[in-house]
Amino acid sequence: MARVFSGIKPTGSVHLGNLLGALRNWVTMQDEADAVYCVVDLHALTVHHDPMKLRASTLSLAQLLIASGLDPERCTLFVQGHVPEHTECAWVMECTASFGELRRMTQFKDKSEGTDFVSGGLFTYPALQASDILLYDTDQVPVGEDQRQHIELTRDIAMRFNSRYGNTFVVPEAVIPPAGARIMDLQHPGSKMSKSEDGAQGTILLLDEPSTIRKKFRRAVTDSDGEVRYDPVQKPGVSNLLSIMGAATDRGPEAAADGLERYGDLKDATAEAVIELLRPVQARYHELAADPAETGRLLALGADKARTVASATLDRMRSNLGLLPR
Repeated sequence: MARVFSGIKPTGSVHLGNLLGALRNWVTMQDEADAVYCVVDLHALTVHHDPMKLRASTLSLAQLLIASGLDPERCTLFVQGHVPEHTECAWVMECTASFGELRRMTQFKDKSEGTDFVSGGLFTYPALQASDILLYDTDQVPVGEDQRQHIELTRDIAMRFNSRYGNTFVVPEAVIPPAGARIMDLQHPGSKMSKSEDGAQGTILLLDEPSTIRKKFRRAVTDSDGEVRYDPVQKPGVSNLLSIMGAATDRGPEAAADGLERYGDLKDATAEAVIELLRPVQARYHELAADPAETGRLLALGADKARTVASATLDRMRSNLGLLPR
């Protein structure tokens, strides 16, 4: 069984697009692969942050992942900062990557542009990302196009290290995950629903109250011709609503249009479908939020499982580098 690694950063709020576009695939993958899922809290340190908010958002994200269907008995779910092997391995990855390779990372250029303070960690974080992946003998990394460059760097680092010091790391492959629903912003249907736009009227957060969800859908942008049909080019707003309703009810967007003639009915039906989809997620989340010790227990279980694999990889790496055994 192939081992698959995915990470998610505890910044912003988890929204409907995350659930329908990625997290559903993560849940399915638990039974199809040896799935390793990581809340990458250390990656959030590359920019100035509020420590209390980071602590709260890391815990909340882990609880939402479990509430969305990740089962710590069927996958390895842990917080990056609970597994110290990540940072030790990251230093070796920094020493294996070249300055030029790190400088060419497009995400570094995008995130550092127009910023007064650019941390060294923002420049070198692809090395930590490579460490995240390589520590677990990962075979496959599901990624979108925006992360493909980072996976290519991870592959280059692994092959360079193996060439210099002997076979140490599995060279992972970037894979395109199964197509999830492409959920767009309700106010700007030409843009994807965004994790960073907290409170935005176009984003449905997984913890939004039913009244808030209804209000956001009623204000969703459509068009002026009044016909309910799926046509992403000519009718992006209406098509986005149909995509959401179809994904929430396990139908195609074309089928979701059946029986709907007015935009108001479409908006109301989509809102109710989303409310029902999120009801068990929210109920499970609130159970976990009321008992943070249980979440801590589950994350400790995941960290123990992760360290069993990561420590073996790290020992192999240290030995091949010529470092003295501990």
